[in-house]
Amino acid sequence: MNQGFDAVTAQLVLALARDGSIGRTAARENIAPSAVSRRISELEARLGIALFERLPQGMVPTAAGRIYAAGCRRIMRRILDLDAEMQAISQGRSGILRIAATTSALSGRAPEVLAEFARLHPDIRLELEEMPAVTNLAALEDARVDIAILPDNHDMSAFDTEPFDDDRVYVIAPSDHALAPALVASRPVAFCDMPLEEMVGFHEHGALDRLLTEAARKLGRQLGTRIRAESFSALVRLVEAGFGIGFVRATALHLLAGTDVAAAPLSDAWARRFQLIACRRASQPNPSVEAFRELARHGAPVPVTT
Repeated sequence: MNQGFDAVTAQLVLALARDGSIGRTAARENIAPSAVSRRISELEARLGIALFERLPQGMVPTAAGRIYAAGCRRIMRRILDLDAEMQAISQGRSGILRIAATTSALSGRAPEVLAEFARLHPDIRLELEEMPAVTNLAALEDARVDIAILPDNHDMSAFDTEPFDDDRVYVIAPSDHALAPALVASRPVAFCDMPLEEMVGFHEHGALDRLLTEAARKLGRQLGTRIRAESFSALVRLVEAGFGIGFVRATALHLLAGTDVAAAPLSDAWARRFQLIACRRASQPNPSVEAFRELARHGAPVPVTT
């Protein structure tokens, strides 16, 4: 007997294909690992084909599993988009715009653009979630959000993207540091001229940490991290206290207000970064998405028609 499409199991297939671990998928989906294993096994038995290889290091999709996951993703996108459309209709609104943004994106101009969009389009409900970039892209791919705003150092080849905010890398130093005079004029400085032997690190294995580590490696140098911060605000305070130089994104420069810290942009090409808007490619454009993108580009309102 054909039991039809099961959205819960489909979501588990997508999560497991991405996570490669029943334990991680169970934690992500808030479900017991035994329930994940049972649902996948029952699905494979019903289809008569293995969707995953059970390996010592985890679960790897088979060729059939990759095809099934791609099909599930297409169906789940349609279901979630339809659900959002029905919610909008039931509430007498023109639509719902679901946005995922990283912490760094929300430290820049995103809040102002979101507020202006809400003012111009009161009939569109905004749903905003703050999440890490990788989760951000997964939510966009699975149609749980319509727009993702995140740094540009991720693989976004599957999406339509455009620049949203300047996110270049700046070096900062306390005012009594030997480097400070070169930063006061705010003219670009070269990374190779930075004293990397003693610095305040930021979020190990994060996007900025990876950028800096790779840049230092190409110079044949290592980052001499003396102490590590988990937020840009903490990094700025530690630099101001004299623990060394630090590096921040342009979206965090507002944290320097009222501090005794000098800053200048790096002149290196790799340091000229952007926050991007990412959207799924669709044959039928979402009017709310297009209105937000136009506002983000030009600050000019456009009518939303459905």
